[in-house]
Amino acid sequence: MILRIFTATIPNALHKEFEAKFKEISVPVVKNYKGFVSLEIAGPSQWNPEEFVMVSRWENEESLIAFAGVEWNQAHIPQGMEKYITSCSVSHYNHIDLPKT
Repeated sequence: MILRIFTATIPNALHKEFEAKFKEISVPVVKNYKGFVSLEIAGPSQWNPEEFVMVSRWENEESLIAFAGVEWNQAHIPQGMEKYITSCSVSHYNHIDLPKT
């Protein structure tokens, strides 16, 4: 399994509008792909006051290619969302299973 961590910097004045559009546009786009497993989103905090994060979990690399294309290791921004983002990045990690207790 692969974790995809997308981070976007959004100007403070656009936070509320971006958050609503993030839920309305970006979340459904991600959830509609085969191989999608789970999704979490998080917003600004005192440590990262202008950042939003989307953490998605995918079955495998093929799932990511189906979602984001052959350049899946680059940020994928749905149409209509680019106007909010001043910068963004994406990182990928292999999921490590924890022992069951």
